[in-house]
Amino acid sequence: MSSTCAICERILAIRSGVNPLFVAELVTGYVVLADFQLWRGYTIFLCKEHAEELHHLDREFRLKFLEEMSLVAEAVYRAFSPVKLNYELLGNSDPHVHWHIIPRYRDDTAPNQPIWLVDRKLRCSEEARPSAQVIQQLKKSVLEELRKLSGVD
Repeated sequence: MSSTCAICERILAIRSGVNPLFVAELVTGYVVLADFQLWRGYTIFLCKEHAEELHHLDREFRLKFLEEMSLVAEAVYRAFSPVKLNYELLGNSDPHVHWHIIPRYRDDTAPNQPIWLVDRKLRCSEEARPSAQVIQQLKKSVLEELRKLSGVD
């Protein structure tokens, strides 16, 4: 863990039981909803180990992390039935390995562009911030599918 890493801080909040976006713990990471839900079901898979690059992870751990990421993506797909899933592992802003799993829909904003090209004012608007009730519904949907796929608690 790094005391200056935003992802590590989110993980500490999960471990302390105070991250309302936490969905599930897997062997290599934590499943959380994105803070903003302009794309319904937008989920992030946070690596338990602090590493800035995927290849910095131990090979066995890395392979398990990739396997679990694909499991999370399948759960998101099954929960929300998007027309497409976008997978992104960037790390430019938050240099800690984490996957963005973004459901894309026929009627979504900028369907043929990466979400990062959508104006931040829209992506991170109050209208895109889910209520506590919506958060619970989204979490339940993802968790139900994770359980069906792998028996995750």
